[in-house]
Amino acid sequence: MTTKIGSTTQWRQVTSANSIVVTDFYADWCGPCKIIAPTFDSLATKYAKPNRIAFAKVDVDNQREIAQQYGVRAMPTFVILRNGSVIDTIRGANPPALTSAVEKAVKLATGGGASFSTPGRTLASSGGGSSTATGIRVGGGSTTSGGPIQGRSGWFDLRKIYRFLTMFIGLYLTSLFSLDPYMSAKNSKYAAGQPTAPIRVSSGAPFGGRQFVPVGAGQFGPLGGPSGTGRVDSPSTSSSQPSSSSNNNSGKSKSTFKTLADLGSE
Repeated sequence: MTTKIGSTTQWRQVTSANSIVVTDFYADWCGPCKIIAPTFDSLATKYAKPNRIAFAKVDVDNQREIAQQYGVRAMPTFVILRNGSVIDTIRGANPPALTSAVEKAVKLATGGGASFSTPGRTLASSGGGSSTATGIRVGGGSTTSGGPIQGRSGWFDLRKIYRFLTMFIGLYLTSLFSLDPYMSAKNSKYAAGQPTAPIRVSSGAPFGGRQFVPVGAGQFGPLGGPSGTGRVDSPSTSSSQPSSSSNNNSGKSKSTFKTLADLGSE
């Protein structure tokens, strides 16, 4: 059953009373409109339902305001409305396209839409996956309903701050109470990127490998230096003394020898 629109007021009543309105914009002088008219009438007879699905015919010569409202420029033009909004437009005498569009619109009116008529599907096809309003489970994994997503760290880490403060205080105290602050800090277990065990040095060379001669171990006095000055002679200095004395002795011995020229002069 089709409804022929005779005024703008009637048009508003039809669109407000039905959720789906299939409208045929035609003209009496239009040949293609007459060809597809039987198809439109058969669809109206099959699918029209009171207060739900309506089929309307609008003569563009008599209802120019309605035709201009929906931008009708050629005939025939079929406009399908859902709750007053255009969801599909078919231009020209194309029975298959018109039939397909009407069937889709009827499904929206009867079943609330094909996309909503079936139950929702889960993202995972196996492994017990399921979806909820507050969490998504994919492939057996799960999230706590209403809780934060795990594995996402905040903008600061308390553990890193604690390790940094411990390392800083440890290095400060280690270097403060040490005779060799640099080596102590380097060998400390608090040093970043260093092994936890301290670096070993030779037993005879403590304090970073430097040797110290005890006071009083010199050769020229009780305090290690001439006339008790307390000066410590280095091994290089003491070792060089015999060589200098030997040089002096060799010089003296060389002076006792005489050459042939000396004997001839005598």
